[in-house]
Amino acid sequence: MWVIVLFDLPTDTKAARKQYTQFRKRLLQDGFTMMQYSVYMRHCASEENAQVHANRVKSGLPADGEVRIVKITDKQFAKIQVFYGKKHKPIEHSPEQLSFF
Repeated sequence: MWVIVLFDLPTDTKAARKQYTQFRKRLLQDGFTMMQYSVYMRHCASEENAQVHANRVKSGLPADGEVRIVKITDKQFAKIQVFYGKKHKPIEHSPEQLSFF
């Protein structure tokens, strides 16, 4: 399962820029990676784990701006089409799951 965080935060004042930076750093510290500007993603092993990370995002919301959290399955994520200009680029792959025998 993938958790995708999309956000549009103000950066018009020094205080707003500080909140933006703190929010972005919290995402990175929680294992999110930048998918594109203001869009961060994180792979989670289960729906329960995805909810834990979504709750962490919610607990650090800045006072202003808009934040959306989307959870999608690996199968849905694999259907994303990525283009740079007119060239198609393959998407990121899910990390391998640990197996215990």
